Amino acid sequence: MRRVPAEPATDLAYRARQFVAALGARVGADELALARQTLTPGEWRLFAAMPPYDQRHCLDVYHTLVAAGQRDDVLLRAAIIHDCGKLDDDGRPMALGWYVAATVLKRLPGLYLIAARLLRPIRLYAEHAWRGARMAAAAGSPPELVATLRHYHDPAPSGRAALLQWADEQH
Repeated sequence: MRRVPAEPATDLAYRARQFVAALGARVGADELALARQTLTPGEWRLFAAMPPYDQRHCLDVYHTLVAAGQRDDVLLRAAIIHDCGKLDDDGRPMALGWYVAATVLKRLPGLYLIAARLLRPIRLYAEHAWRGARMAAAAGSPPELVATLRHYHDPAPSGRAALLQWADEQH
């Protein structure tokens, strides 16, 4: 289920394509309606607060899970809001340039940890799973959804968190 790690040059090229796609990210009215219909009102507010590039990504992860035959409502709702923790405490989204920096730094774990301590946007990226879980709990999401968000970036997640990690890694 897990994506095989790519060679560094291939991974960087993939990330560059991902960045360019994010610049033009769009979410259609039909997908907004799908998200609103699928999520609780509190979860919808989390989704609606995300910038279009994060909404697009979350919906792509949702569609990957559905295409793989997943029908678990909790898992699919988690997919739609899984990156809500990338908003800072004032509701500001992480700028795309910082995504690039974070993904490059992740290839250098020691430097990434230092950057996460010193640079607020990198810390936001590093902490987004547990931040999103906290936000989902505050929005009234069930404990199973909160746990899925909290653990999908763990080194060896299980259950719904493992499925979410797998789908997230496809994008």
